[in-house]
Amino acid sequence: MLYLPREEGQGLVEYALILVLVAIVVIIILTLLGGQVSNVFSRIVSGLNP
Repeated sequence: MLYLPREEGQGLVEYALILVLVAIVVIIILTLLGGQVSNVFSRIVSGLNP
C-alpha cells in the first residue's frame, strides 16, 4: 500500500493531447481550405442581396 497509482492526472493529460491534436488538424484544414470557404460565403451573401 505504499504506492497508489494516480490515473486521474494521466487521463486528463491524454484528453488534453487529443484536444491539441484535433485543434492542429482543424487549423491545418482551415488554412488549406480557407479561400474556398470564403468564396462560398461570398456567393451566399451576394445571392441574398437583391
